[in-house]
Amino acid sequence: MNLMSGNSWQPCRFRYRFILVRIVAFVQFLNTNSVPDSDLQADETRPNFVIIFADDQGYGDLGCFGSQKIRTPNIDRLADEGRRFTSFMVASPVCTPSRAALLTGCYPKRVGLHQHVLFPSSVKGLHPEEYTVADHLKAQGYATACFGKWHLGHHPETLPQKNGFDTYFGIPYSNDMNHPDNKGKPRLPSDDLWRDQSTAVTRWNTPLMENESIVELPVDQRTVTRRYTDRAVQFVTENRDQPFFLYLPHSMPHIPLYVPEDVYDPNPLNAYTCVIEHIDAEVGRLMDTIRKLGLAENTYVIYTSDNGPWLQFKNHGGSAGPLRAGKGTTFEGGQRVPCVMWGPGRIPAGTVCSDLMGTIDMLPTIAALTNTQLPRDRRIDGMDLSHLVLGKPTATGRDEFVHYTSQGQLEGIRHGKWKLLVRQTAGGKNNKADNPPLPEILLFDLSADLGETTNTADAHPDIVDRLQRRMTELDGEITANARLPWTKSN
Repeated sequence: MNLMSGNSWQPCRFRYRFILVRIVAFVQFLNTNSVPDSDLQADETRPNFVIIFADDQGYGDLGCFGSQKIRTPNIDRLADEGRRFTSFMVASPVCTPSRAALLTGCYPKRVGLHQHVLFPSSVKGLHPEEYTVADHLKAQGYATACFGKWHLGHHPETLPQKNGFDTYFGIPYSNDMNHPDNKGKPRLPSDDLWRDQSTAVTRWNTPLMENESIVELPVDQRTVTRRYTDRAVQFVTENRDQPFFLYLPHSMPHIPLYVPEDVYDPNPLNAYTCVIEHIDAEVGRLMDTIRKLGLAENTYVIYTSDNGPWLQFKNHGGSAGPLRAGKGTTFEGGQRVPCVMWGPGRIPAGTVCSDLMGTIDMLPTIAALTNTQLPRDRRIDGMDLSHLVLGKPTATGRDEFVHYTSQGQLEGIRHGKWKLLVRQTAGGKNNKADNPPLPEILLFDLSADLGETTNTADAHPDIVDRLQRRMTELDGEITANARLPWTKSN
């Protein structure tokens, strides 16, 4: 079976290959899990994993990342007791492609989910034959759960339970997308929506799903952050005696913004702050459970975001801090996100890592932290950066990272301190982010110019040429070996 040749999914063989992928993973677990790595204790090879994935939260929207307005004591505590990653990248500046990359360890183009986001009318999604973090851990006997925003396909064949999760509770796409039965899309100003919190029900027809069934339509969006956490607390409690993987992709702070009545601030200028502080409180509630159950010493917690802030919504859209631009662009503000990793006794407390790392590295890194190998029947783009997570003195991050627009077009590359962007005239938002229009070629020295304010392309034509050839080479391999997403048959 060669899944690297791309574009060869055959529906008639779906069931056979779906089962075979999981058998391969289980056999590899049996063959590798009995030999502990020198950096892992024998009783640490099946630690718990919690990934909390905020939606549209900017680089500057946590206290531990410099926010002077938003109070996030619980996430800040994770940073104090763990490790902040200040050069942590997502593989796309928009939702669906970014989520695909996190779970599969691949650039979105490799798994066919690179062309913007999925909508209620979309007929495709993450192919169930892709191999996810949940698939890998489930094959090792982990309990797996997803509570929150999925956005990798709402058809039964593409939902979490077809992609390695035992259970799912959440919304299948963004909270500003209506169920297909609801015609039209509200265009009310964000401040008006915030002032009238009843619009959580009256203006949106967002479905809440339990596994593969809609259980609430519309869902009351004021309640979702807390209800996701309720499920997370229950899941951790019920599985405290076995290893577990909890994926908690919050649907906030993606607009429209809502919070429960007991934490609501009616001033729309404080809307975004209110939402982030509510998420932080719910993170604290989950962490209290983990600590009280005595699971802290064998649990990794990762907090990050799917892309940068949606700046056009102003007080509803967050901050990129010192970074340029935000969601939808390949500037740092669109793809560099806050990241905190916590693992008492394993991840060094109070440390900061500035090496380049990203969500595409999570799958191979988690595999290494469980001392297991990934299947070799497919190509992935992520790297094992477990030594970086664990703070090993000689550890280094990745050397390069490819940038694609929100529409999936190749637009740039980061290599060492250099970042090259080749402006796209169609698709993406970089060409719309500045007035006057941007030059076609942009080269930034991120070590001296984190805010991407000074274009040095004219001064370094040799670097521009080398990086442009390299990004074309990398994209060529990805394109040649790209796999198709699942697509609904007519």
